[in-house]
Amino acid sequence: MGADVTRIAPLAAVVDVGFARPRQAAVTLVTFAVLAVLIAGSAALAYRWYFRAEIPEGVTGLLGVAVVALYLNTTSLGSVAVGDSPGLLAPESVFFNVVALGVAAVLAPVGRYAGDRLAVDVFALTGAKQLEGELSGIVRAVGRFTAVTLPEADEIGDMDTYDPVSPEKKAELSEKTLLFPRKLSAADLRERLVARLKDEYGVGYVDVDLAADGAVEYFAVGSRAAGLGPTLAPGSAAIAVVADPPNNATAGDTVQLWRDDPEPKRIATGELRGVADDAVTVAVDESDAERLSDEEGYRIVTLPAEPQADREFASLLRTADETMASVTVGAGSDLDGSTVGDVDTVVAAVRPAEGSVQPIPPGAYAFGAGDLVYLVGRPDAIRRFEAAAEGEPGSKPADGAQRS
Repeated sequence: MGADVTRIAPLAAVVDVGFARPRQAAVTLVTFAVLAVLIAGSAALAYRWYFRAEIPEGVTGLLGVAVVALYLNTTSLGSVAVGDSPGLLAPESVFFNVVALGVAAVLAPVGRYAGDRLAVDVFALTGAKQLEGELSGIVRAVGRFTAVTLPEADEIGDMDTYDPVSPEKKAELSEKTLLFPRKLSAADLRERLVARLKDEYGVGYVDVDLAADGAVEYFAVGSRAAGLGPTLAPGSAAIAVVADPPNNATAGDTVQLWRDDPEPKRIATGELRGVADDAVTVAVDESDAERLSDEEGYRIVTLPAEPQADREFASLLRTADETMASVTVGAGSDLDGSTVGDVDTVVAAVRPAEGSVQPIPPGAYAFGAGDLVYLVGRPDAIRRFEAAAEGEPGSKPADGAQRS
């Protein structure tokens, strides 16, 4: 029995360590600190590996404190089991235990940060395509990729004239790190980033400026417009009526609406957009829509297909990355005196301050103050054009900039 007591006594002595023995107390606290850092770091690494996300800070803090408390309790129970009195309620022991738990609570976040950074770096080097977290400078330097880290949700802008994305979507994109091959040019890197954001995250439109090292200098997103409205040509409207469509009528057909009277009378000509039982949606001129009633029945006659340039243009513009805008050139701006060939977007027409509209101006045409320029291009190119069109301080274009 005496031999057994001798073996357990050193274990119990750890509990009785106090600040009266500074050297032994310091060694014990350092041991607890290292133990808390290792446990928190291991938990952060495992959590990142399994959930692909950062572990909550409170969890690692709890683990760091718990492992120290477990050790203290185990040694105390060992002393009680052999009949010793460890003096747990002595002021010196209580103070030492509180300090030990405090050290574990303070240093557990250090282990969490180190473990999470290590996990992100390891995943990056093993070929992951996207990460949540910041890469270390060493991995960025030696890695065979370019890391593009998106800004925080509060710094993600909304694109003008496009529907904004939901806060949940911005939170999903927040601080996401996407990896791309290192040898991509700046233009190719931007195209791949935009394509991945659209394909993998369901973002409709992206306006982004990237530095040579992949740093995001400007980032804004918009959702793709849905419904009939964006596909309607100017001056037209979509209306649902009760009608009897032909069996072979499909969306996109040109149709005539006839009133079902004793003497049939043609009311309007339009485009069939949808059929649900006897409810038919037709796109017609606004003036014709006023003559239609949802209380009367109509008969529909399908006409031979005819090219519709306005509908085709609206449909193409709806799905394309390009948009339309009109920008007024300010006096003294960077564009004042420059030519059409100097800009990186398509100039569809120019309305001079004095004179008639010039459609598709030649590359040598020089912009002047007050010119209203109609553009077709990507949002980022139009945004740069608008910035260059701003005049000197105090001068403000009368018409501003409008997009469609």
